[in-house]
Amino acid sequence: MKKEYVLITGGAGFIGSNFIEYFIKKYQNYNIINLDLLTYAGNLDNLKDISKNKRYKFIKGDICNKDLVEFIFKEYGIKGVIHFAAETHVDNSIKLPNIFIKTNINGTHNLLEVAKNNWLKSPFKIKEGYENARFHHISTDEVYGSLGEKGYFTESSPYLPNSPYSASKAGSNMLVRAYNKTFGLNTIITNCSNNYGPKQHNEKLIPTIIRNAIFNKEIPIYGDGLNIRDWLYVEEHCKGIDLAYHNGKIGETYNIGGNCEKRNIDIAKMICNILDKRLPKKTSYKEQISFIEDRFGHDKRYALNSHKIKQNLGFKVVNNLESNLNKTITFFIDKYMGGGEGKI
Repeated sequence: MKKEYVLITGGAGFIGSNFIEYFIKKYQNYNIINLDLLTYAGNLDNLKDISKNKRYKFIKGDICNKDLVEFIFKEYGIKGVIHFAAETHVDNSIKLPNIFIKTNINGTHNLLEVAKNNWLKSPFKIKEGYENARFHHISTDEVYGSLGEKGYFTESSPYLPNSPYSASKAGSNMLVRAYNKTFGLNTIITNCSNNYGPKQHNEKLIPTIIRNAIFNKEIPIYGDGLNIRDWLYVEEHCKGIDLAYHNGKIGETYNIGGNCEKRNIDIAKMICNILDKRLPKKTSYKEQISFIEDRFGHDKRYALNSHKIKQNLGFKVVNNLESNLNKTITFFIDKYMGGGEGKI
């Protein structure tokens, strides 16, 4: 059976690398092209376990390079795009918003334009052989802004982004929608809540808590630590992406939440409690928690209503926060300490 080529952008990053491993092991009928610029957040070590798989190929490059993207589409006859590539760190977007506009908006537009030109003869007229070609855009709950104490974001919630990062993702979402409505491009958007798990970049909250804890440094928590996030284990997110890519309705958006709301301070304390048992020392790791000046425009609460993907596509999230945190901590102990456990 001839294998279909799928282009995965940003596949050396946290979610992308977890997804490629999941996808290539589950499906035998796909060849995967991973296009990643390998900026600070991309790491090929994330894919070392499948790097020699004959159905996987890595190409180092920029999604903003139209000639390169065009070459990949034509060379491999790309019939699917799963688009992870993005600048994602909110703090960095406050310092250097132009990079986020370039990658997240211009880069996404470039991919859409090449997909349109390769898959469509003209608006709403699909080229033969590309009837099922699909563009799946991976996005975030942050496009909706900040929630109060109650309620949930749904797919029909208005976009109210509060940071340059979330604004750039809202803009890219709008472009994806426009290419479906204007040209008939087969698109899907999924917005996810806060991911966590193995391979996450050091800058993010949970890796920062683990790293600073085991190296006896202050564990920095923004503001009062009462900001609430809906935590989604990365493996569960991969399953949701899989369902939406294969079974989602053309032009639709699906929210993928973890159904696991926790305050940042509570996540920090949970990790410290686990480390107190696994790497005990004279005092609790909770003594290292310190509160730092809050981030500009820091959203208070995110929470997604995932009813649509559950009802329409059969998505089920297995929420076992403590077990998944233990697996995440095991990964980072191995990364930071060579797998050693004991007193420090």
